[in-house]
Amino acid sequence: MNGLISVIVTTYNWPEALSTCLLALMAQQDRRFEIIVADDGSGTATQELIKDFIETCEIPVRHVWHEDKGFRAGTIRNKAVADSRGDYLLFMDGDCVALPDFISHHRQLAETGYFVPGNRVLLNEAYTSLVLGQKIPLHEQSLGFFLRQWLRGRINRLLPLLYLPLYGWRSWQPQNWQKAMTCNLAVWKDDFLATNGFDEVFEGWGYEDSDLVIRLIHYGVKRKEGRFAVPVLHLWHRHNDRSQHDENYQRLLQRVADTTMIRAELGVDQYMETIRS
Repeated sequence: MNGLISVIVTTYNWPEALSTCLLALMAQQDRRFEIIVADDGSGTATQELIKDFIETCEIPVRHVWHEDKGFRAGTIRNKAVADSRGDYLLFMDGDCVALPDFISHHRQLAETGYFVPGNRVLLNEAYTSLVLGQKIPLHEQSLGFFLRQWLRGRINRLLPLLYLPLYGWRSWQPQNWQKAMTCNLAVWKDDFLATNGFDEVFEGWGYEDSDLVIRLIHYGVKRKEGRFAVPVLHLWHRHNDRSQHDENYQRLLQRVADTTMIRAELGVDQYMETIRS
């Protein structure tokens, strides 16, 4: 994959974390990408931060924002995709930190007919506060540094930070949708558009990312494992309001069973002609 990668970074009212995320993206070895910040209704502090990045960064950065009407991550991601210019989409959250080879390894993994979920290492609450308070550049640290943090209980796992070659084992579970999350998920834009992106009938927190992956699989796109190649470091945060969990989960189970369900009912197509007007 040699073309432009569009990195969709979802954020909401946490500029300190977003700054850490964007600084790590600015340090990527592979520079052939753009960033679209998918902003789910943040206030002035986040908007000013993004403006500074837009004005000073070598990597193209754009800001797609809508009014805060509760958790609408799927909607703002759809709007960001409609504004993207790359052929390959890489979704991540604005509270995640990528290592310098993140884009280059995702590019190596990219293959027609596949989506690629990566995995994550979770920081605990106290260490997240320390990292943000002291502005520790996690993306500049060595494996030995993270080993020390793991031994101190500051991060939950170390193994995801190890790299394994891109061998055939990555395609062993082509229809597995579990644990594929948009904090670290890559998909071809053509496949995303064919399935009409995120389905906005999933209101509130829960399973809009799993639903996308399930419909991609129904469409014929296969899973290619990103473990041991493209981890992110995920800052600690409180859980979102999960009052819609049960309803969304029941809808998800229905879609797992219905293999004819491919296109989102309320998806990205509603923005494709209007986002740049």
